[in-house]
Amino acid sequence: MKLLVLLVSAFLTSATAQPFSGGAKIDTQIEEAIRSGLIPGAVVWVGHGGRVEYKKAYGSKSLVPAKTPMLEDTIFDAASLTKVIATTSAIMKLFEDGKLGLNDPVTKYLPEFQGGKSAITVRDLLVHFSGLRPDVDLKPKWSGYETGIHLALIDKPASPPGTRFVYSDINFVLLGEMVRRLSGKTLDVFTRDEVFQPLGMTETRFNPPASLRSRIAPTEVEENEPVRGVVHDPTARNMGGVAGHAGLFTTAHDLSLFAEMMLNSGELNGKRIFSPQTVRKFTTPNTPAHQAILRGLGWDIDSPFSGNRGELFPIGSYGHTGFTGTSLWIDPSSRSYVILLTNSVHPKRGKNITPLRRSVATIAAAALGINSQRADINGYGDSGASRRVVNRNAGTLTGLDVLASENFAILAGALGYGIGKNAPAFFKSRSEEIQKGISDATNMKKEADARALAMEKRMASLESEIATLRATAK
Repeated sequence: MKLLVLLVSAFLTSATAQPFSGGAKIDTQIEEAIRSGLIPGAVVWVGHGGRVEYKKAYGSKSLVPAKTPMLEDTIFDAASLTKVIATTSAIMKLFEDGKLGLNDPVTKYLPEFQGGKSAITVRDLLVHFSGLRPDVDLKPKWSGYETGIHLALIDKPASPPGTRFVYSDINFVLLGEMVRRLSGKTLDVFTRDEVFQPLGMTETRFNPPASLRSRIAPTEVEENEPVRGVVHDPTARNMGGVAGHAGLFTTAHDLSLFAEMMLNSGELNGKRIFSPQTVRKFTTPNTPAHQAILRGLGWDIDSPFSGNRGELFPIGSYGHTGFTGTSLWIDPSSRSYVILLTNSVHPKRGKNITPLRRSVATIAAAALGINSQRADINGYGDSGASRRVVNRNAGTLTGLDVLASENFAILAGALGYGIGKNAPAFFKSRSEEIQKGISDATNMKKEADARALAMEKRMASLESEIATLRATAK
């Protein structure tokens, strides 16, 4: 009887389950990208409401020296996904444990930073508003973890903190070292113990062993051989493979576990990794209020790098990308996520996969019926009043506005006139003139603000292009 009930239940489940309507469209996008040579292959993983809606492997894992098929369990060099999956997670744990304050100066934890004199805060590093350059110099050649940290500690800022968005690997090199000093463990050990093992992310690690080499998607060809199982990023490689900005290897399945944990407010399968408040704090806007860029703490929300949000996921969702071709986007309002993993730098770099990321996310969101446009701004403007212009969400009446709203009762009474219809014409006439002047000045300010905003966006776009060019030139 029990067997019959199980069979009937399974039948009803399969009969009522709706296939993912975006699957064929995503297939078309990925397959065309493979045909055109944009990517050798990919793994797509779409989740919604606590279940996997769609997962599939496409094309080839490697093209040289031999073509091998892409599989769902392929391990990828996560590149800058390291910043959020590893380093930001470690900072979240230290923040919850009271070992670190977001508005504390970096020098509190790294005393030798900038010679011990710097206004840059931990928050500035996390949101890329520190003013530090995109990366440390690679020439003359150097190697060693301590050397990399030293170069990051002495690198001179290109602009004052809190004033310009510059996506910088140096920020996360410093954060990774902060984790080591505050926890007493290297970043790879700390994240393994505190995040990856509790979540069951068994195939996420730095410096994967040689036994996993055949499962790893290779990256760029160097000296006639594709890089495989060794981090692609040159700075992280010089540092021994463990750095706060790059070095992590992972799979789509492991990333799906991480995404589900974040959507479940820091908990998965009875294991709590972060408190709900911490998840909310780190995944909502924390950039200066006067800036057009929206970044969470570590996480991207709306910036020149957030193309993988697509056109339909709301601002209020968050994610990140990696230079090798990896990306993850999470939408808490619909409890959805999209993972797209490729090794687009294989066999050589120089390809722009942002349009592909955007298309896959848009198709997924449309198929999932995303209709929420809610934005949570829990941490917006927390970067410090001394560096920002506070944009209020409520108006303040001028003294003239108050007088007009009361029909000049106080003035009229003081002069012995009646109120209401009998208020002196002089007051009303002069009020209209002043109000017109205020209106004209307000319109001029709006035009100036619009021009300033356009200039800020243009500057951010140029900074993004410069960062991409520098990364391509490595």
